Amino acid sequence: MGATLSAGALFRALAPELLLSAGAMVLLLATVWNPQSNDVAMAEGAEKTSALIRFSIVLCLLVGLIVMIAWGDGVNGTPDQRIAGDGFRWGIDLVILLGTVLSLILLDAEHHRSAAFSPEVPVLMLLAATGMMVLSAARDLMFVFLGIELMSLAIYVLAGVNRRSARGAEAAVKYFLLGSVSSGFLLYGIALIYGATGSTRLVDIAQWVSTQQTLGPMFIVGTGLLLVGFGFKVAAAPFHLWTPDVYDGAPLPITAFMSACVKTAAFAVFARVMIEAMPGAAARWHSAMWWLAVVTMIAGNVLALSQKNLVRLLAYSSIAHAGYLLVSIVVASTAGTTALVFYAVSYTLATMGAFGVLITINGGRDRSPTLDDIAGLWLVRPWLAVSMSVFLLAFMGMPLVGGMGFFAKWYLLQAALQATTPQTILAVIVVLSSAVSAAYYLSVISAMFMRPRPEGHPVPTTIPMAQSLITVTCVVLLVLGVYPTPMIELARRALPGSAASAGAPTSNGAPRLQAASFIR
Repeated sequence: MGATLSAGALFRALAPELLLSAGAMVLLLATVWNPQSNDVAMAEGAEKTSALIRFSIVLCLLVGLIVMIAWGDGVNGTPDQRIAGDGFRWGIDLVILLGTVLSLILLDAEHHRSAAFSPEVPVLMLLAATGMMVLSAARDLMFVFLGIELMSLAIYVLAGVNRRSARGAEAAVKYFLLGSVSSGFLLYGIALIYGATGSTRLVDIAQWVSTQQTLGPMFIVGTGLLLVGFGFKVAAAPFHLWTPDVYDGAPLPITAFMSACVKTAAFAVFARVMIEAMPGAAARWHSAMWWLAVVTMIAGNVLALSQKNLVRLLAYSSIAHAGYLLVSIVVASTAGTTALVFYAVSYTLATMGAFGVLITINGGRDRSPTLDDIAGLWLVRPWLAVSMSVFLLAFMGMPLVGGMGFFAKWYLLQAALQATTPQTILAVIVVLSSAVSAAYYLSVISAMFMRPRPEGHPVPTTIPMAQSLITVTCVVLLVLGVYPTPMIELARRALPGSAASAGAPTSNGAPRLQAASFIR
C-alpha cells in the first residue's frame, strides 16, 4: 500500500500550497488590524483592500517562482504517492496562479470604480487558489475532497461578497445549495470506491481494477457518483444549470476567477482521477463521458445563441468549452492531457481579457453589461473593440486573429483523431459546435463594429490596470497564435506521472496512453 507519509515529506511536497495559505493567513490578520466602526474606517478599508490585493499579487508571483524552481529541479511528490510531483501538477499550478494574478488585477480595477469589496476578498481568493493547487497535486481521493471543499467554501462566499447586491446574495445561495449537493455525490462516490477497492490512493485503485475480471456494482455506482460530482464542478450539462445565474450574480472579477481558475483545477483533478485511477475501467465510463461531452457542447452553444446579457453569454460559452475539454478526458491519452493544459492557458488568457473589457464598459454598476452597452464601441474606444474581438475569436478558434485559441482547438482535435480508438464522430461534433458558436461570438463583434452607439450611453473610461491587462493578454494570445512553440513545449512537459512513461496498461478495452506525437 506504499510507504508511510511523514510530516517532512508532506511539507516538502506541499510547500507552494503551504506558502500560499500561510501568506493568506498573514493577510487575514492584516484585515482585522485596528478595527473601527465609523466612516473613516470605511475609507481606510477601501485603501486597505487595494493594498492587500497588491500584496496578494506579489505572493502569487512568489509562489509561481517556487513552482517553477520545483518543476525545474524535478521535485517529486510524497513517497506513498498520495501527492503528485509530476509536470502535470506544476503546469496546472502555473495556470491557476496566472489566472489568480489576473483576477486580482481585475478585482483592483473594479474596486477602483465601485469600492464594493472588503479587505477579506483577496484573502478568500488566495484560499480558493490554495484549494485548486491541492486538487492539481492530489493522487488520493481524500486529498481530492479536501481540495474541493477548500476551493468551494471560499468561492461560495466570493459569489455573494458584494453585500449591497441582491443578485450576488441570490447567486451565493444557489451556488452553495447546489454545490453542497454535488459534494455529497462526490463523497458518496469516494466512500463506495473505498468500500470496493479498500483504498483511496489512485495507484491502488488502478491496481485493483487491473486484477478484476468483472467490476462489482459498488465500484460502478461509486464511479458514476464521482462523474456527477465532477460534472457539477466543471459545469457539464445537465449539471450546468447553476452556471448562468451564479456568473450573472457574482461580481465580474469573481466571475472571471470562477470561469477560468475553478474550471482549470476541476478539469485537472477530473483528468487525473480518470486517467490514473481508472484506465482499466474505461469500458465502463467511456460511453458516459462521451455523451457528457456531446451534450455539454451542444447545450452550451445552443443556449448561448439567444443571450443578450454578455455575462450569461460567456457563461454558456464556458459550458460549451467544458464540453471541449471533456474530449481530452475521453481520449485518455498523453496527447489529450497536453491539449488540456494548452487549452487551459488559452482559455484563461481570453477569459481574463474579455472580463477586463466588460469591467471597463460596465463602469462599476451592479448589473451585467448587455449588447447595448457594447454597441458602437469601435467608435469611442477602438482598442477595446479590437481586443474584445480577439478574445471572442480565440474562444471560437479562429486562425491568426483568434491567436492561440485556434491551436487549442487544433490540438484537441488531433488528440481525438489520433487516439488508439479514433474519436472521429466526437471530433466532427467539436467542429460543428464551434461553427454554431460563431453565431453568438460574431453577433457581439457585429454590435461593436456595425451598430451605432446608443444615445445616452457614456463613453467607457479606461482604468490603467485593466487597460494593461487587456493589452497584455491580447498581445500574448496573438503572439502565441503565430509562434506557439514555447507553450507547446511547456504543455508537452506537463504530463501526469503515470502518463509520462511509455503508457499505462489497458484492460477491458481501455484506450492506451500514447505519446503526443502530433506536436513533435
